[in-house]
Amino acid sequence: MYTVDLHLHTRPFHNPRGAPTAFDPYGAKLMAVTARNRGLDGLALTNHNYRVPYTSADPVFIPGIEVTTRHGHVLVVGPDPPDRTYGDNHHPSDVVEDAHERGCAAIIAHPFRDSTVMEVDAPFDAVEINGKHPERKPNIDRIAEERGISVVGGSDAHFPFELGRVHTLVRADELTPESLVAAIRDGRVEPGRRTYLTDRALLPVYDAIHDVREAANRALPN
Repeated sequence: MYTVDLHLHTRPFHNPRGAPTAFDPYGAKLMAVTARNRGLDGLALTNHNYRVPYTSADPVFIPGIEVTTRHGHVLVVGPDPPDRTYGDNHHPSDVVEDAHERGCAAIIAHPFRDSTVMEVDAPFDAVEINGKHPERKPNIDRIAEERGISVVGGSDAHFPFELGRVHTLVRADELTPESLVAAIRDGRVEPGRRTYLTDRALLPVYDAIHDVREAANRALPN
């Protein structure tokens, strides 16, 4: 059994209105150190709309990207996700089709936050329990049962202290991008949750900063 966080970013915040953010190798390295300290076996770097290859023996880095679509966000993880996607007018069905052609899994990200992706009739492989909204698990379990797909977990971490608070338990003989995709499609995954002391201390501070930044973004002219 492997413990994998399938949703994280390398910078504390996204740029306003989805503008590209540069890859931060130091952020990735800090996430790797934190993952080792927390006993995580794997991480999927899922920056918004771009991917920069990053490798590590411990933990294993799974290639990934968080794609913006007209209905919300879709996580693509596996051996060959796209390097970059442009704009926000992609249809989720096209993202899923492209993911499958690349041998990757397509996952509905945070379905109850700024998203109508779950209303799209597309062959997703899984739906995510997001680290920012773990209380949504009963609703997500219902969606997964109705669709006949797996439930996975991802922290959606922007800071190292958030890493692994929600994660995915993977039943596989080895942890590779290919074995992860196979486990997701075969239902050999389940979400897990951990609470760390740093969460209790720092999460209110992060939430306050995030609220201020979101308010500033909304105030920007269209």
